Amino acid sequence: MEKSIIANNISKKYKLYNGTKERLLDLITPRSYGKDFYALRDVNFEAEKGDTIGFIGINGSGKSTLSNIIAGIVPETAGTVQTNGQVALIAVASGLKGDLSGRDNIELKCLMLGFSKNQIKKLEPEIIEFSELGEFIDQPVKSYSSGMKSRLGFAISITIDPDIMIIDEALSVGDKAFAEKSLAKMKEFKQKGKTMIFVSHSIGQMKQFCEKILWLEYGLVKDFGPVEEVLPKYEAFLKEYKKMSKKERSEYKTNAQEKQKSALVTQL
Repeated sequence: MEKSIIANNISKKYKLYNGTKERLLDLITPRSYGKDFYALRDVNFEAEKGDTIGFIGINGSGKSTLSNIIAGIVPETAGTVQTNGQVALIAVASGLKGDLSGRDNIELKCLMLGFSKNQIKKLEPEIIEFSELGEFIDQPVKSYSSGMKSRLGFAISITIDPDIMIIDEALSVGDKAFAEKSLAKMKEFKQKGKTMIFVSHSIGQMKQFCEKILWLEYGLVKDFGPVEEVLPKYEAFLKEYKKMSKKERSEYKTNAQEKQKSALVTQL
């Protein structure tokens, strides 16, 4: 089958500094300051055209970082990601300008994607109707709730008809009715052979919608495979993780990060 996403050894490194002084010294002196932090380390996975893949993992595991790299918003530090077709990232407030109205944001985003003024004029009513924002469409986006921002972002993205859609927690805010409406729309996209990445803490939504699961744990791929194989293991892990004390969770995180370092040393 045709590949829509090929992620090959993706790593993302950030520098953590103890204050502004260290940051400045790191810029102007040859000595290295700050501590390296890997949000992702050697992530590999492939998506076939028409796949629906869920990204799971506890907070801080790199799900959103990987989503942003695939969407071309954040550059990878190492590795390569290849996408076949137009990619749309739907996340709360993603790409929305707070000082502009919802209507102005529709026009701006569509113009950036290469649509003409006439095309945007035809698309606008459909976007506004799906968003259910009503008279709020002409209010500044900075006055919107998280749910309203998510609605607008989702409505724009599904109307411009991308080849690859990444939904990053966009359905975790707002009302249940809109989430169900959005899931129904995503199923339509699936039937058209679109590729979708679904980032969510909702196990129920993952079971309902996804075919494959990529389980990330503190930047490393813990598992990747069919929903029926990976999700039960993740659910069992969550059950044990929730029982852990704050100290035990901290130790678990430290051990996971040590695995990251060991992986790097092995490669070197």
